[in-house]
Amino acid sequence: MLETSVRLLRLLSLLQARPSWSGAELAARLEVTTRTVRNDVERLRILGYQVHSTTGVAGGYRLGAGGTLPPLLLDDEEAVAVAVSLHAAAGGTVAGIEETSVRALAKLRQMLPSRLRHRTDAVSAATVSVAAGGPAVDAAALTVIAAAVRDHERLRFDYRGHDGTASVRTAEPHRLVYTGRRWYLLAWDCDRADWRTFRADRISPRTPNGPRFVPREPPEGGAGEHVVRGAGSRAWRYPARVRLEASAEAVAERLTPAAGLLRAVDERTCELETGGDSLHALAGFLGGLGVGFTVLDPPELRDHLRALAARYAAAADPPV
Repeated sequence: MLETSVRLLRLLSLLQARPSWSGAELAARLEVTTRTVRNDVERLRILGYQVHSTTGVAGGYRLGAGGTLPPLLLDDEEAVAVAVSLHAAAGGTVAGIEETSVRALAKLRQMLPSRLRHRTDAVSAATVSVAAGGPAVDAAALTVIAAAVRDHERLRFDYRGHDGTASVRTAEPHRLVYTGRRWYLLAWDCDRADWRTFRADRISPRTPNGPRFVPREPPEGGAGEHVVRGAGSRAWRYPARVRLEASAEAVAERLTPAAGLLRAVDERTCELETGGDSLHALAGFLGGLGVGFTVLDPPELRDHLRALAARYAAAADPPV
């Protein structure tokens, strides 16, 4: 029979592994009686864990959320995943959590066994983040938005437009979308009766949230595609649509999600909706893809490419 302290840790691990257990299942796993299980559950409650129990044929034990955060039990893969995520968050685009993430990572690293510490240290040492540069989102605001998405509650918020104008919006939040540079909220705008994409760093939620709503069917293509298309048309001074002489799978390996919206045309060609802050930068980006392409929009980009082609052709001629 396991010592009481070891048995409690194993019981806690079992309760965290799945939503519910019967007393007989736990007793069999721990090789004890159901009475011992009941006593151990009571000990966990004294330690601050909220363990709910029900009686009857379908009864059993379920670990709930408490008023304080008790210790968590993580397996090896979970511990590594949390450590790597905290390392990424320390240099991410959510404002106010950088220092907190570093503190949490230090605590977790201290508790990790040597074999896992080496794995997480290897990832940290081999990784350089270049994702920073986008506007930081207030962590508290992001939490409020995410909770409204989860609970299907209308969100009321102050919003700063691209031109700096302020407005009060009421929306049914659908999904938060992260493009690698910015956070966006896809929501049904109640006043405009249409889907809208909002930059999360420009949202200041008002509390409390509005009433609950029945979720709508998402726009065609899903949240990610809708946000990338809508955000791209506003984020870039020169939005563009080009046909690439390569498969969508081949091009996708060379692009990040923030580069634009990629859509297959057939097995050998695809279309990319993208853009740039200047025609010159856009032309350089497209040329750097290393595949043939045809500009569908805008006409100004075609004119710029013709001018570049003439300039490059002249530069390639040998001097007389």
